[in-house]
Amino acid sequence: MKKEHNNVIEANLLTKRFGNVTAVNQITFTVNKGEIFGFLGPNGAGKTTTIRVLTGLLTPDSGNAFIDGVNIKRNPIKAKMKMGVIPETGNIYVDLTAKQNVILAGKFYGIPGRELEKRANSLLEQFGLYDRKDDLVRTFSKGMKQRVNIASAIVHNPEILFLDEPTPGLDVQSQRLIRNIIKEMNQRGTTIFLTTHNIEEANILCERVAIINKGKIVVIDRPERLRRTFETTQSVEISFDKSIDDTLIGKSAGVNRIERLGDKWKLYTDNPDKLVKYLTKFAEGKDLTIVSMEICRASLEDAFVKFTESESYGN
Repeated sequence: MKKEHNNVIEANLLTKRFGNVTAVNQITFTVNKGEIFGFLGPNGAGKTTTIRVLTGLLTPDSGNAFIDGVNIKRNPIKAKMKMGVIPETGNIYVDLTAKQNVILAGKFYGIPGRELEKRANSLLEQFGLYDRKDDLVRTFSKGMKQRVNIASAIVHNPEILFLDEPTPGLDVQSQRLIRNIIKEMNQRGTTIFLTTHNIEEANILCERVAIINKGKIVVIDRPERLRRTFETTQSVEISFDKSIDDTLIGKSAGVNRIERLGDKWKLYTDNPDKLVKYLTKFAEGKDLTIVSMEICRASLEDAFVKFTESESYGN
C-alpha cells in the first residue's frame, strides 16, 4: 500500500554553490499537499536556483530534496513524472504550432494519442488559444507564448506544479488568466510552488510564503501573519487638487518616510491619527483641497522589505 505524504515537497539542508558564491545556503522547508506556496525574494536571492534543484535541473552540493517522498537525486525520472515545471525563460518551440507544442509535451509523458488529442484541444480552449492552435508560436505575443508554455507543462495533469516568475512582463489579461488557471488547478488538488518577486501576486494566491534572502530562508508564514508582524508601520495616502513638493509636508507630524505614488503621497508614520489632523491643517493653510485620504495598514510588501533590508535577518 502506498504511503501518503502530507509534505509533497521537502527541502532538507539544501546547499548549492557556484564557484565562491553560495546561491542556496542550507535551506530547509516543506510544502503541504494541496497548498499554494509562495517563494519570495529580491533578484539574486536564490529563488531560481532553489526551484532548479527541486525540479532536478541542478544537483545540490549537499542536502536532499523529496517530491512526494521520492528523493530527486536518487530517482529523478519518478520524481519528474509527478511534476509540471514552468521555467522563468520558457521552453516552448517557436517553430511549432501551439497544438504541436502541447502534443509534444504530452508524448514525453506517454499519454496515448487519442487522449492526448483531447487534452490538447481542451487546454488550448481553456487558455483562449484554440482559434490559433495551428499557428506557429513565433507569431504569438509574450503572453500567448506563456499560455502555451503552461498548457504544455500541465498536459499530464501533474500533482505538483512549479512556476518560476510566471507573469512578469505580461499584459493584464494574460496575468489574470494565468492566475485563474493556477487557482483552478489548486482547487482540483494540484500543489503549487510559485517563485515570484510580485508581492501582490503572492498575497492574492498563496496560503503560505517563504522569504529567501542571500541564499537563506529568513521567514515562513501566512501572508496575513507576516503583515501583522509590522502592524505598527502604518501609512496615510493622500492626494491634493494641486501638485506640491514633498518638502512642504515636512516631518513635524511624525512622518518617517514619504513616497510619491502617481498623483498621491504615501506618508509612513507611527501615529496616523496625529498625521491626519496635521494634514488637514496643512491643506487649509496652503489653500489645498484634499481629493482623497486613507489610513493604510502595513502590507505584505512592508514585511518583505523589513525582512530583506538587513543582513542580520539572514544570519
